Amino acid sequence: MNNRLMKGTMATLLALLANHAFAAQEVTVYTAFETDILAKYKSAFEKENPDIKIKWVRDSTGIMTAKLLAEKNNPQAEVVWGLAGSSMALLKQDGLLKPYTPKGLDDLHDNLNDPQDNQAWFGNDAFFNAICFNEIVAQQLNLPKPTSWNDLTNPIYKGHIAMPNPASSGTGYMQVSAWLQNMGQEQAWAYMEKLDHNMAHYTHSGSKPCVQAGMGEVAIGISMASRGAKLKSQGAPLAVITPKGIGWESEAVGLVQPSEAAKRVVDWSISQAANELYVQMYPVVGHKAVKATASNFPNVQANMAKMDFAAMGSQRAAILATWSAKFDGKSEPKS
Repeated sequence: MNNRLMKGTMATLLALLANHAFAAQEVTVYTAFETDILAKYKSAFEKENPDIKIKWVRDSTGIMTAKLLAEKNNPQAEVVWGLAGSSMALLKQDGLLKPYTPKGLDDLHDNLNDPQDNQAWFGNDAFFNAICFNEIVAQQLNLPKPTSWNDLTNPIYKGHIAMPNPASSGTGYMQVSAWLQNMGQEQAWAYMEKLDHNMAHYTHSGSKPCVQAGMGEVAIGISMASRGAKLKSQGAPLAVITPKGIGWESEAVGLVQPSEAAKRVVDWSISQAANELYVQMYPVVGHKAVKATASNFPNVQANMAKMDFAAMGSQRAAILATWSAKFDGKSEPKS
């Protein structure tokens, strides 16, 4: 082989090796985080981990949970990041999440993490429900300001309320669960039947009822407190109300396929850097050192319902079957 040919061959080989060395490994991450924050999390992670790229697969909590369960025998996700604790408990029960101890675990609040042995999921943040109440629409329609869940059964609100379908939305499911766990089964189902008489429709997104209330499409949206606070800060004419027994849940991360790259995604997701991003939207986050006061965010801590996440996971199918049989007729069409 002549020198020119040898040099050309070596240069090609070195280029191939260099490309291989610097080609970022892609990690498939299933999530139910709100769409408008995914790019920020991806960018921050990849800046600190330039050899790994995140490939998001995003849908609402109920749909993402069903997708993961359907893929149980051939999992496509490597990490689940930003899914409700009740869903994570169910995924762990079904063997989809692998027990793992991420770096930095001691820096997290215990009450947002998997409470069982062989921990498999860890809290990123806690998210809360609220009633988003459009004060201008209410004034036009002469609607009183509700202060309790029972107030919403007043016939004056007929056709003026929206809330998420719990089969599609974790936000919806956690409020249904809060009613069932805190009112008792019989009283809670009777309450939901009364509430349904006043319901305009059920959405397939947890934040949408509050957005619709902010735009005046409905007067009242049972929705995400963080979305209500954000819309109010942007000038929407909303009161963000938290009745006693407000639903809440941990939003968490867990490992599905334990590659080194996937473990690094989980490790970073509980880091202080990640939590400093979460706290921009969620005032209650997993890391002990990260705190914030969010403008217009209601006093959720005073009215939090007692929540059993393991029960929410194990009873999910039965609860949703009952709810769908009773109320699904008012759900918006799925897009």
